[in-house]
Amino acid sequence: MAQDELFTVNPDLGPPPEPTEANPELTQADPASSPLAVRMRPRSLGEVVGQQHLLREGAPLRRLVEGAAPASVLLYGPPGTGKTTLANLVSIATGRRFVAMSALSAGVKEVRGVIEEARRRRAYNAENTVLFIDEVHRFSKTQQDALLGAVEDRTVLLVAATTENPSFSVVSPLLSRSLVLQLRPLTDDDIVEVLERALADERGLGGELTLTEDARAHLVRLAGGDARRALTALEAAADAAGSTEAKTIDLAVVESTVDKAAVRYDRDGDQHYDVISAFIKSIRGSDVDAALHYLARMIEAGEDPRFLARRLVVHASEDIGMADPTALQAAVAAAHAVQFIGMPEGRLALAQATVHLATAPKSNSVITGIDAALSDVRSGGIGTVPPHLRDGHYAGAKQLGNAQGYRYPHNVPEGVLSQQYPPDELVGKDYYHPTQRGAERTLAERVPKLRRTIRGER
Repeated sequence: MAQDELFTVNPDLGPPPEPTEANPELTQADPASSPLAVRMRPRSLGEVVGQQHLLREGAPLRRLVEGAAPASVLLYGPPGTGKTTLANLVSIATGRRFVAMSALSAGVKEVRGVIEEARRRRAYNAENTVLFIDEVHRFSKTQQDALLGAVEDRTVLLVAATTENPSFSVVSPLLSRSLVLQLRPLTDDDIVEVLERALADERGLGGELTLTEDARAHLVRLAGGDARRALTALEAAADAAGSTEAKTIDLAVVESTVDKAAVRYDRDGDQHYDVISAFIKSIRGSDVDAALHYLARMIEAGEDPRFLARRLVVHASEDIGMADPTALQAAVAAAHAVQFIGMPEGRLALAQATVHLATAPKSNSVITGIDAALSDVRSGGIGTVPPHLRDGHYAGAKQLGNAQGYRYPHNVPEGVLSQQYPPDELVGKDYYHPTQRGAERTLAERVPKLRRTIRGER
């Protein structure tokens, strides 16, 4: 089907069907049979917890929810922060029909069907549609392109949700037609408010159960800023308490139903870059505990251990260098160990290298030195190799003056002698500047002496 045909009403199909028992997708699910997280979904802006940066007076999302000029939106943020809720509120505020799809199960065919239905409803009933697509980053480029025409002519008001940075995962034409809004993880206080509301509200537990302080704190920790996870854990704990006719959910009940917090991390999106960035910056900052935390987070999330090992090797030179020359050896050994023994045992080598690098004295003189040299080379500071340093191992080299006058350093007791090594244009140029940290302290004394001798300045 051509794209033009995709957005054309087929008159043979007739008007859209009315909600009936034969069309269950058009009827509302029984709230009592829905999960607690669904039942407690906010019905108005006043019930939304968190995201105040998007919902304050005059903010774009608030204006949209309050009925301002409609615009398609890409909601970008971690799970359980209200993306589906906000999409529903946009639908209610704009008086539009709400259709939800998941990119996990829907394909181009399903997208075309929803758009065709939206076109028919607008043509026959003057009814507009909000199309909510969860995890839109899982759509292929072709699937995302299939939305463009309907978004362009507002056949649908698209509200798409993604846990990945849309700059990496959403096609540029769709990005340019949408308002991109980033949602933030909920704070601990936000999660407490969500739990307390669920305990008291008739849609939730209706005041039938109470929560001890220890149990509440544990649920907040388990949630990790995810309201859906908090409510799911609370519902499981409430069911467990109800089976014993207890009226209080204590820590033991929560621990018996939920055993650990989820690791919010994905290997292909911006979280991958955020966590590895925090890992490296913790090593650079000598915070061994934070470095081990981020390492554990990536290991638990299934990150490729070879990737972690490569980063350690890079930063052994970038952040430590000659302040502790053994750091590179430790990182390379860890990389070999991971390759040799695999996981989970490889975590020990990665942890050892992480501890070594984080606690080592730091110096960036290696990277600043090579980058300064590269900068000169790229800007044309090259020059010719001095004749006495050129290769003299071929016929005719002597006639060209190559290798004539070269002085062999081992012929003098100190092993260092006066001789020009760089091109004429770079004589006297210093690239390596050792620090006073760690083993480099010795080099900070030795290098200036070497330069004076080599340059004949003593």
